Amino acid sequence: MNSESIEQSWQEVCSQIKSYNNIDPTQISAFFSRLHPQAMSEGFLMLTADNDFIKTWIERHYAEFIQQALIDLYHVPFTVVIEVDLAGAPPVPNAVQASGAHPPTLQPSTAATAATATQTGPHTTPAASKTQATAQDPSKEDDGAVALPDPANPLPSTADMADAPTSTLTFENFVIGDSNRMAYSMAVAVAEMPGKAHLNPLFIYGKSGLGKTHLMRAIQNYVNETMPHLSVIYVDSAELLSDYMEASAAHDKEKSSYKNFKTRYEEADVLLIDDVQYLQGKKQTLDIVFQIFNKLTSQGRQVVLSADRAPKNIDIDERYKSRFNSGGTFDIQPPEIETKLGIVKSFVEEYRESEGSNDFDIPADIQMYIAESSSSNIRELKSAVTKVIYQMTFFNQPMLSLDDVRSLLENHFSGGSSKRLTIADIQKEVEAFYKVSHADLIGNKRTRNITYARQIAMYLCRQMLDLPFNDIGKKFNRDHSTVMYSVTNIENKIKENRELSEELETLRQIIHEI
Repeated sequence: MNSESIEQSWQEVCSQIKSYNNIDPTQISAFFSRLHPQAMSEGFLMLTADNDFIKTWIERHYAEFIQQALIDLYHVPFTVVIEVDLAGAPPVPNAVQASGAHPPTLQPSTAATAATATQTGPHTTPAASKTQATAQDPSKEDDGAVALPDPANPLPSTADMADAPTSTLTFENFVIGDSNRMAYSMAVAVAEMPGKAHLNPLFIYGKSGLGKTHLMRAIQNYVNETMPHLSVIYVDSAELLSDYMEASAAHDKEKSSYKNFKTRYEEADVLLIDDVQYLQGKKQTLDIVFQIFNKLTSQGRQVVLSADRAPKNIDIDERYKSRFNSGGTFDIQPPEIETKLGIVKSFVEEYRESEGSNDFDIPADIQMYIAESSSSNIRELKSAVTKVIYQMTFFNQPMLSLDDVRSLLENHFSGGSSKRLTIADIQKEVEAFYKVSHADLIGNKRTRNITYARQIAMYLCRQMLDLPFNDIGKKFNRDHSTVMYSVTNIENKIKENRELSEELETLRQIIHEI
């Protein structure tokens, strides 16, 4: 694709993003003018940014919108890579001028590159950890950002309070609950004794925003601090793919480029690869990852992988699935109300410490409302707390009431009206749709039509309510594993059955109209 066509396609992407709800077109014009399309092919887009700050800001706040726009326009998933091109770059805009306000002093951006393996965090002792805090998943969110408007919210964010420098993502400030306790414990075990066969590789999976990257960065920081003689590399799969493409492109000009690429990863004592599901369909990159993986594990060096789904549900060759699953595989479930409330309390405490406002607090009823209303994505929860903190401090409303917060966050939570739904609501509509009784739906009958309706109901509860498998199971008189199997079974059928997808969409619309 020539440069003119790439530029035209990029402008179409920008226009598509501006059409989305909760997007301020003026912000898109301002920020995206600092991005320049360089290469585009089916399923791949490379952009350059003026500087690290713009790169990180775009990755943090707009990456999902860019990918969604590409899917909407071209109907295939895209890998989007953003690099920094400093040539002729204008200065970084002043954040306070951009917001037209004067918020408290904020941390400067550190703009850490995902592939950098030399970051050292504060000393941590996970086995003795008593402090609980953020269970976030900042896979593209690796710096404490200067305040700028959020794409869906014009308020600035305190050191982008929902994010943190990668060096502060430790075991000590990870909120532990039933939903993530096992994954946390295994991550601690790997950090304390990397390379043990029964946890090599360690594979952590779960939906976006549940804390996978936090745990991976915590391993990185702990090993860097306590075993500085070991080489630790953390890399996001998009960064890995970009590295491989650059090395391959330069291979003809510089024969050592490909070898250097491979050697860098093969010399790691601990290699952490985030979001490996994005390597689907990238056969050559997967082959190289597989070679590196085998070499490291055979030498007793540690590999840690993360994904948004279990290895068996990643569309890759069976031999990769088998090897990815050959060590310890642990999931992170959506957090329970208690865990989300703990995250809210911890986030408020972080704000008190960062601003020296020891008397500041958010009333208990408001904290509970945020915990109950937010989805499973911790970033969404934290941005809600950020919004409330700024309303109380920046806009000088310290006596904010629960009704005020309901109005303030009316359109904030991604679940929208689904937050008023219950499992009983979904069961009722599924029963009517498939003409089965409630007693049969939650009972022991296993006739084909009843089993099918039951699995559909469990799947919709998981998708629409973001509840843990165990909580759903209690309402169906089933255990955690049965619900997990049912959800996975429907997910697999959707891939092969277009009529089922349409059926589920019809059911969702019926349920949303309750």
